This record gives sequence, C-alpha cells and structure tokens, in this order.
Amino acid sequence: MIGGILSYLVPGLGQISQGRIGKGVLFLVCLLSLFHVGQAMGNWQNVYLPHQDPHDPTRGKNPFRDIFQLRWHYAGQFWIGVSAWPALYQYYGGPVPSAEKSPFWHNYQRPPRDEHALNQILVNSDKTPDLGWIYTVIAGMLNILVIYDAFAGPAYGKGAHRTNPQTASEAAAS
Repeated sequence: MIGGILSYLVPGLGQISQGRIGKGVLFLVCLLSLFHVGQAMGNWQNVYLPHQDPHDPTRGKNPFRDIFQLRWHYAGQFWIGVSAWPALYQYYGGPVPSAEKSPFWHNYQRPPRDEHALNQILVNSDKTPDLGWIYTVIAGMLNILVIYDAFAGPAYGKGAHRTNPQTASEAAAS
C-alpha cells in the first residue's frame, strides 16, 4: 500500500522503497522525462486546469466538473503525481511569483489568459504543442501501471527467492 502511494507521488519511488532500485530508477527517469519533455514541447503550459468565472458560485468547489467538462487531459496528467500538482495549486488560487521576478514560475502550469490566442498558436504552429500534451497524458497513464506494480509488490513476495525447478527436483531426488 505504501509503495503504491509513493509511486503515485514520484514514479518509481515505491519500487525503490521496496528494494527494487533498478526498476524504480528506470520508471522514475523514463516517466518524469516523458512528462517534462512533453511540458517543454508545450512551452510549459499544457498541464493546467481551466480558469473559472470568478462569479461562478461553484468556483473551486468541484474540480472534477472542470476537469471532465473542459480539460479532460488533466485527468490523465494528474496520475504523474507531484509533478502535476502546480496546476491544482493554481486552480485553487495559490499565490505565484510575479512575472518580473520569475517569468518561468509565473507561467508554469498556469491556464492561458486568452483561450482564443492559445487556439491561434495551436492552429498556426506545427503540432509540437499537441504532441507535448499527449506525452504528458501518456506519462500519467503509464504511471498508473507503475503504481499498481508498487502496490502489488514483487512477484515472489518480499524476501522470497525464486528457485530453479530443475535444481529443486534434483535436490528432492538425492
């Protein structure tokens, strides 16, 4: 159970905590690389939750409505863990650094201010931003398998050693 939670937070961390270091590091490097390369392809702004109308009485109360009605991509991106949390932080109105102090962190996983301008960028550019959000969704979806692997644990149980069937039968015969 703990391994599954750790692998949700950081892909592969559950496997590392179970002593399966090589597998955990492989998951960690591959999935986080896929996610962050996808973000870079989208100018670090393709993982976000949409703005809500400030006069909407349900604002900030039901992110699932916004996720599944307006930005279903985030339902897949969410499973990468902590890497997708800045979008939730900004959805709930968390303070961010000013654009003058830190332009990168100011715009990181922030919803676009002008949806029309974003659509024009996507229509007039090559398909790199679209491919980037696909990478981020795939990374999140693959992490579900990593979470399950950590939750289920090693195939032969903790500390169990797999025996060679031929060696076991020879040992029984002697």
